Amino acid sequence: MLNVSISNDLVFVYTNYRVNAFGLLPGKEIAADAMSDLNPGLLDQHAALKWTNKYVSEFGGDPSNVSIWGQSAGAGSVVAQVIAQNGKTSPSLFSKALASSPFWPKTYKYNAPQAQALYDSLANLTGCSGPNSLQCLKTVDVQAIRNASLTISGSHTYNTSSYTWSPVIDGTFLTQPLSSATAKGQVNIDYGFGMYNLHEGENFIPPGFQHTESSGSPPFNSSVKSLTAWLKGYLPGLSDRDRSRVLSLYPAQGSAEGLPSYNTTYVRAGLIFRDTVLACPAYWMASAAHIKSYLGEYTIAPAKHASDTIYVSPKSPPLRANR
Repeated sequence: MLNVSISNDLVFVYTNYRVNAFGLLPGKEIAADAMSDLNPGLLDQHAALKWTNKYVSEFGGDPSNVSIWGQSAGAGSVVAQVIAQNGKTSPSLFSKALASSPFWPKTYKYNAPQAQALYDSLANLTGCSGPNSLQCLKTVDVQAIRNASLTISGSHTYNTSSYTWSPVIDGTFLTQPLSSATAKGQVNIDYGFGMYNLHEGENFIPPGFQHTESSGSPPFNSSVKSLTAWLKGYLPGLSDRDRSRVLSLYPAQGSAEGLPSYNTTYVRAGLIFRDTVLACPAYWMASAAHIKSYLGEYTIAPAKHASDTIYVSPKSPPLRANR
């Protein structure tokens, strides 16, 4: 569904798109089915952009001067559109992208073990396991899929880098990771703007990191052992040597830009999460723009995830076309 509004000589286009298992379900079964798509939520957004390119002039907009914006998972969607189709989307659907705290975890290939496990779990939870699992899923009640999707998400909250539902490399729309696409300059933007918040990683880490080991706050606490255990689950692809390197780069007592000093496990873990999933994607995306790049950090206390949105209209759209 699309909604269009006009304000202060600007045309705003608002769009809905599918999320969770409905919009981001991976798996080899989907790839093999001619009537199914990987990353359908991203394709919903792409369709909205194509509509905007074709029809926004009817509302006084300029299809050659379109900006897209999103925050958190919405900003992750901005990242996806920026690197879509190897940065060679034709016709060009937008020229400027603004990503506020883009949630962009590791992107697996659609049939990687980590991705396939999500499909298999959904099929099992909905009673659709077996050789005809996809056909079965297409007949299951919507609420059953929603419940299973939330169950899967809840089981991965503090033990994977993805929070479960994220875009996958599908080989067509998304062909490579963000780091590769931006290193090659294969992006769909002339101007890029990235934003992240000083303490926003703390929204996504175990709250138990704030408590001592003796306070009885399972399963996580402020000890190095607990931090290391979380890191093994959060970044499972790292070797022991890699994890030691991460902990040396984020020491028990240290500092960060906008943060003169810190000495708690909670802040330490928050910085690790922030940089790997939110700040670095903002930097990579923005810096790859063909003409001009901007990167900002929001540091006004508490500077948590979404703290900066108080300065943005609650109805700010994901797509914009200047008149």
